[in-house]
Amino acid sequence: MPKTGRPPVIAAHHYPLLARLAHTQPYSSQAELAQAFHAETGITAHPDTFAKALRLAGIVRVKERAKGSFQPPEPRKSYGYTEAHRRQLPEQRYPSCLTDAEWTLVADLFEVSGGRGVPPRHSRRTLLEACCYVVRTGCSWRMLPREFPHWDNVYKTFRRWSAQGKFEQMHDRLRAQWRERVDRDERPSAAVLDSQSTRSSPQGGESGYDAGKKVKGRKRSLIVDTLGLLLAVSISAASVQDRDAADDAVTSSMDKYPSLNTLFVDSAYAGKWAQRMQHTHSLEIQVIRGANNRRTGKWHSEQGDLFTAAPVASGFVVMPKRWVVERTHAWNERARRLIMHHDRLLDVSEAWVWLAEARMLARRLTT
Repeated sequence: MPKTGRPPVIAAHHYPLLARLAHTQPYSSQAELAQAFHAETGITAHPDTFAKALRLAGIVRVKERAKGSFQPPEPRKSYGYTEAHRRQLPEQRYPSCLTDAEWTLVADLFEVSGGRGVPPRHSRRTLLEACCYVVRTGCSWRMLPREFPHWDNVYKTFRRWSAQGKFEQMHDRLRAQWRERVDRDERPSAAVLDSQSTRSSPQGGESGYDAGKKVKGRKRSLIVDTLGLLLAVSISAASVQDRDAADDAVTSSMDKYPSLNTLFVDSAYAGKWAQRMQHTHSLEIQVIRGANNRRTGKWHSEQGDLFTAAPVASGFVVMPKRWVVERTHAWNERARRLIMHHDRLLDVSEAWVWLAEARMLARRLTT
């Protein structure tokens, strides 16, 4: 007697599609796989029904490496410093100061033409160089060398420029010039998001404890383009979850660059936050998981050698797309002012990031 009853929501002719989706997204979660299946077919199934369909299609999740089997990577060659790193032209008091070519790129942003009042006692270039000295060396304002104006003058100028968004404007101009030099469109279409928790000093201000990183301080959320150049930054207490701390950065980047349509993130941003961003900003959120992720594993088909892949490398594995923003975090830590938060206000901490990134681009464009 033939079997009767309601037909299955996911029938046998859907199994090849499931296999293809698992092949293209091997490290995705079951919910993300179900979402991709819904986008292809318009079928919405209960999680248990979807899991059963995966089993019937011969698709199971396997763990690529057992816990505790870490092997240290091979030692890498140390390249050290070159003459380009030691470059200091005669017009530079300190290596952090601007060269004539670098100042030419941004002079009009800081110079004041005309106006009423007493003429300025110190040049805008000298004041900007003093700010660059502080962000690079990490010294306190009161310990500025005597070659610069009085620290109080420099500090008040820095606060005024940061409130006016001068450092962000400086960076955005230089970023556009660099993208043009490497034959990229000025308006990026893809970006990468990640956060970093760093310590805060006893100076005060908003701070918290990141239980995952074991850090008491603040969280720095960065959105960069595929070249690693900064698009948006937001600072919050380290106790704020990654997905909540990133809302301001995503909103800011979408306001400045409506051309963005793809955002690469790690697994901390997966789930409801990713769905909300897709609905609110029409962003395609792609979650990049590592091959050694023991929480989700990898989808594998029992139907022969369908998903042929190279064996998982031991030791440190570079994550596709995610390494770009990790490298930007490393760039920022060259500026010693960014290793620890010494400022009470979050806006001031953001201004330091813009200045450090702009200083790096100015040097890159003139070498």
